[in-house]
Amino acid sequence: MTIPETPGRGHDGHDHEDHPGMAHDEEMGYYALRARAMEALLVEKGICSPDEIQGMVDRVEARSPADGARVVARAWADPEFKALLLSDPEAALAQLGYSLPETTPKLDVVENTDKLHHLVVCTLCSCYPRALLGRPPDWYKSLAYRSRAVVDPRGVISEFGLDLGDEVEVRVLDSTADLRYLVLPRRPKGSEGMSEEQLAELVTRDSMIGVANARSPQAVGAG
Repeated sequence: MTIPETPGRGHDGHDHEDHPGMAHDEEMGYYALRARAMEALLVEKGICSPDEIQGMVDRVEARSPADGARVVARAWADPEFKALLLSDPEAALAQLGYSLPETTPKLDVVENTDKLHHLVVCTLCSCYPRALLGRPPDWYKSLAYRSRAVVDPRGVISEFGLDLGDEVEVRVLDSTADLRYLVLPRRPKGSEGMSEEQLAELVTRDSMIGVANARSPQAVGAG
């Protein structure tokens, strides 16, 4: 079984062909239709306006893995920030100007080490730390990944090109409606002396999910 690839995106990073605002109701799935009905009810009850709803959507869509990479880079460069990020993620994120919406579930940050590697999955749907990583990739939402990540995590990780030794424990974390996870990948060797901006270039979306390690300085031409 092969984890499906993420399809191509438009020039601005969005999947225009399946954007809810560009689809006809009859083409929508169950959850899209439910979201549309909830949106209409919120407007009808005067809880919020269409502009406020669209504003929230735009803020979520503006997030990308670059936001998470900035957080990881700061943690690599600043031991005190790293300690706070692991113990109180919300307080740490506030230092960088990130604020989690009140409706956002709790965020837990877990650290990969030489002996422990974390892999994040959502077995029920596609719960994901969108506030820091943006939209989840299609493979993360696929049944293939959601089912196999739990029963064969090493095999799944290997399919992404990462082979872990037997001495490394692989711990699978199942995201839920109440809890999201962000992986703090290991800092690559040879990255000493790099600025936070340079460190952020080593951090990939996949490394913050746990299917890959961060890139080496040599891989980005910084070594």
